[in-house]
Amino acid sequence: MTPVAISAEPFQHKSGLPVRRIEPPHALVPLDLSELWEHRELLYFLLWREVKVRYKQTALGVVWALIQPFFTMVVFTVVFSRFGRVPSDGLPYPVFAFSALLPWQLFAFALTESSNSVVANQRLITKVYFPRLIIPLAAVLVGLADFSVGFGLLVALMAYYGTMPGAAVLTLPIWTLLAVATASAVGLWLSALNVRYRDVRYTVPFLVQLWMFATPVAYPLSVVPESWRPLYALNPMVGVIEGFRWALLGNGPAPGLAVAISAAVVLAILVSGLFYFRRTELTFADVV
Repeated sequence: MTPVAISAEPFQHKSGLPVRRIEPPHALVPLDLSELWEHRELLYFLLWREVKVRYKQTALGVVWALIQPFFTMVVFTVVFSRFGRVPSDGLPYPVFAFSALLPWQLFAFALTESSNSVVANQRLITKVYFPRLIIPLAAVLVGLADFSVGFGLLVALMAYYGTMPGAAVLTLPIWTLLAVATASAVGLWLSALNVRYRDVRYTVPFLVQLWMFATPVAYPLSVVPESWRPLYALNPMVGVIEGFRWALLGNGPAPGLAVAISAAVVLAILVSGLFYFRRTELTFADVV
């Protein structure tokens, strides 16, 4: 069946009711941010729904947002610091590891949830029209709730070890935004691919696990040979982790080349992901 595109510009029928014009798709489907703004209430609803059911009927509730990164940090400290003697650039290893685990878990959760978001909302997709882009976007933004809770634990951990941030902490929203953009970029590709190829849902956990060990979460960037760092920075989470650590812990010079390369990669993935998602969303209701 030939897909159709629904125009974002409604016109008024003689009855006074708004009507949307259905047209054949063009070669390049526009993003149409105004349409997303028109449906902002749906985005708020999906966000609130996901936050409410996140820990519904759990004994510990939001405490899970603290338990998961905390015990991962403990394992990393024992295995990599005590046994593996992995350096931490002169910082207490628990703070060093937790400052990277926090943005990493934001990325990992957002990527996992967004990749399966379209399929999980198939009943909504097949009943009413709305910009499908809202679904993976809402799944990504839900991760900020856990991130906010975990950030409080990081502040307490830094105070315990006497590690105080400097003026660079003002750049923290930039690195958080870059983590969200990275998860959104990859999530757009995977959520659209998951509609047609359900193998994606089984691939994502393995991808996230492999990606973590390819990112300087448990070890510093300094262990990577300098000649390899530009290639290593093609992993967009390298710039996120390095920027986050620099903003909070202030160790070393401001990240430059690694962040520039990572940001360029994120932009390329995001633009191509938006294009692919917009092209394939026209058939979601038929395929899902």
